[in-house]
Amino acid sequence: MEKYGVNQLRKMFLEFFESKGHLKMNSFSLIPHNDNSLLLINSGMAPLKPYFTGQEIPPRRRVTTCQKCIRTGDIENVGKTARHGTFFEMLGNFSFGDYFKHEAISWSWEFLTKVVGLDENRLYPSIYEDDDEAFDIWNKEIGIAPERIFRFGKEDNFWEHGAGPCGPCSEIYYDRGEKYGCGKPGCTVGCDCDRYMEVWNNVFTQFENDGHNNYTELVQKNIDTGMGLERLAVVVQDVDSIFDVDTIKALRDKVCEMAGVKYMEDEKTDVSIRVITDHIRSVTFMASDGILPSNEGRGYVLRRLLRRAARHGRLLGIEGRFLAELSKTVIEVSKDAYPELEEKKAHIFTCINTEEENFNKTIDQGLSILNGFVEELNNSGKKVLNGENAFKLYDTYGFPLDLTKEILEEKGIEVDTEGFNKAMDKQRETARKSRKVSNYMGADSTIYEDIDTALTSRFIGYDKVEASSDIIAITAEYKEGDQVTSELVDVISEGTNGSIITAETPFYATMGGQIGDTGVIETESGRFIVKDTIKVAGDKIAHLGYVESGELKNGSTAKLSVTADRRALICKNHSATHLLQKALKMVLGDHVEQAGSYVSEDRLRFDFTHFQAMTPEEIAKVEAIVNEQIDKDLKVKTEVMSIEDAKKTGAMALFGDKYGEKVRVVSMDDFSVEFCGGTHVPNTGVIGTFKIISEMGVAAGVRRIEALTSVGAFNYYKEMEEELKAAAKAAKAEPAKLAEKIETMLAEIKALTSENSKLKDKLAKNSAGDALADAVDVNGVKVLATSVEDTDMNALRNLGDDFKNKLGTSVVVLASAKDGKVNLIAMATDDAVKKGAHAGNIIKASAALVGGGGGGRPNMAQAGGKNPAGIADALAKAVEIAKEQLNA
Repeated sequence: MEKYGVNQLRKMFLEFFESKGHLKMNSFSLIPHNDNSLLLINSGMAPLKPYFTGQEIPPRRRVTTCQKCIRTGDIENVGKTARHGTFFEMLGNFSFGDYFKHEAISWSWEFLTKVVGLDENRLYPSIYEDDDEAFDIWNKEIGIAPERIFRFGKEDNFWEHGAGPCGPCSEIYYDRGEKYGCGKPGCTVGCDCDRYMEVWNNVFTQFENDGHNNYTELVQKNIDTGMGLERLAVVVQDVDSIFDVDTIKALRDKVCEMAGVKYMEDEKTDVSIRVITDHIRSVTFMASDGILPSNEGRGYVLRRLLRRAARHGRLLGIEGRFLAELSKTVIEVSKDAYPELEEKKAHIFTCINTEEENFNKTIDQGLSILNGFVEELNNSGKKVLNGENAFKLYDTYGFPLDLTKEILEEKGIEVDTEGFNKAMDKQRETARKSRKVSNYMGADSTIYEDIDTALTSRFIGYDKVEASSDIIAITAEYKEGDQVTSELVDVISEGTNGSIITAETPFYATMGGQIGDTGVIETESGRFIVKDTIKVAGDKIAHLGYVESGELKNGSTAKLSVTADRRALICKNHSATHLLQKALKMVLGDHVEQAGSYVSEDRLRFDFTHFQAMTPEEIAKVEAIVNEQIDKDLKVKTEVMSIEDAKKTGAMALFGDKYGEKVRVVSMDDFSVEFCGGTHVPNTGVIGTFKIISEMGVAAGVRRIEALTSVGAFNYYKEMEEELKAAAKAAKAEPAKLAEKIETMLAEIKALTSENSKLKDKLAKNSAGDALADAVDVNGVKVLATSVEDTDMNALRNLGDDFKNKLGTSVVVLASAKDGKVNLIAMATDDAVKKGAHAGNIIKASAALVGGGGGGRPNMAQAGGKNPAGIADALAKAVEIAKEQLNA
């Protein structure tokens, strides 16, 4: 048997099923599309759910894919064993109501034995225990002896996910030989050891589970086949684990080279090598799909994986940042199958470098915090770090529990693991409660799913804002109490809210950041006001609004009219976002990628990946470039072409967008070329002008620009002019001399503030009066506690310093009520501290009596409070504590 590489096996599988009439589809993004049930795509069938349920018509009834997947349920075990991994590729062949068990079983056997060349005597099928049909196919058609076909129960060989489609499975196991076995008598298929490895899983989706384990036959039966590419490579290449197959081994060897270590010489080192090798694959692919590090959701998964890899790099002795360099190997070995890796590499490297650098700073911070915990434990004589503190290190500073344990073990300190797990469970429960509850599809079902899937809408509004078309569906809203329900109707009457769907429409539906069109739909019998336009299930476009007059009937011909002036403004803002994206890349670098946008008639909003705030100079430069391209009156051209041809033009694709075989490419001469389904101006001169009004951060690694064009920009300039005039009038200056006048006023304010501060200090000293005479002597230390009227914390500090200078060796406690609140300060001279005084502890005890809290160092501490009535008691308590300290 030839030992094919990972890239060869992937190609062989896809080509085999193409020869069986399957459409090869590219891997979907790791970010689930319209599916709340998943954080990340974790199987080959997950992105294809709408085709399995019949909600959407697939591009072909037979499909084959190699889907990138991430599973995160067992992260802590990755590295500890050679079995576990987070990233994997799932090969799949799928039938949506086309072929079923006979073909699926036959082709799986043909591919493994005839194409790949596995020894059929080492292959063993399994079936669901009650699936006699599958048994007969394996036995009578494929020719497998009955004793070589294994029947397993529901837990192993029946796929279901709560309510929804489900069915029996038939798996194929490969006998890797005795060297991988457990050596126990009777070791066979189903044993937990590594000898019999499952390489193929045919899922026969033939039932519907109502959620109460009542099963009915599906009208449309489907095939969902999954086979792990890396696992197949392990068998074909006859290696120990996924870490030994060719592409992953290349990455593993790179880790060893960087660390100056060898694999399989030290178990502890091997763990770190496997963690880094696996995690950098996940991180690279996640970043290529636009996932950014954050403290929640899929961004937290990326952050956790990246930080875990970075920490294990430290354990191996790798100095400084190294993960971006490793990701180059990931890209190199996988870019042919996943071209987005090469296309987005500048962004991937920037994302990884920034996060790794941040972690390197954070881990040092975390070590400092941990050392503080150790000091507290040593001072108290305790030898166990409580679970909440261990979890804080994990959650805030990225310290996995094993790292905390490892560091503390050297110091003879244990960790309260049970307390840590309770804190972890509490966080998981919070996350679970916040996750949206959804159906099998992972999205809320809507009335539109009840419409015949054969009915679809076509957008025809790129070059027109009026058209005629037949109404193919109508929904109407009805209110019963507080509940609003929607129904499919044949007629919708005056005053009723609802939606109208037509076979063709010039109305653009909200998509790609561009807001939906508004306007009017009219028939001979009624007039419908369109307030919004959206895409709904099954390639339909719904016009949302209400009937202004008369009634509209399903099947009748309607005239559709878009609000033209509003559409024109939207087009200007949308075209400006294309110019903006290119200008940002020119000024900030190729790592800039679109991370979201919103285009309306009023303004445009553009989110992009960049890891620091833009400088005023950068903003001005971007704005100037965009306006320069507007002035050049560039011709805007749109072309529909194959996705391969589109990529050859250098067109920029968006993260996570689903693209069909044909895509729309919008180019503005040679300046900007992008994939885009939106509407645009005929030439850039129509935009008029472009003005950035804000730049801010909206998430880790994501910045947002808001900008105006055309009428919006001119209105903005007008408003700014009016505000300037109003400000100049208030300052009693001409607009041209307003800045000069403000500088003069600021200088006057500064002088007055300084004078006011000096007067306050003087008043405070005067109000203290003969307070020095009230100081008491405690073992050679003067203790003074007194109140001062209406004094802020700064003035109290100055007064305290003055009193210390006059008293010599002393403890000074001052309190003041100001604006209904209490300022409290305690100070001790260095020689008083040596005699036992501790200002921090004095404040801690006395602040409680004024309804506050605080603390500080032995020589200085301060606090705030909200109960001025307690000042006398607080001062008395301060004197009491000071005496205890000095008499100890």
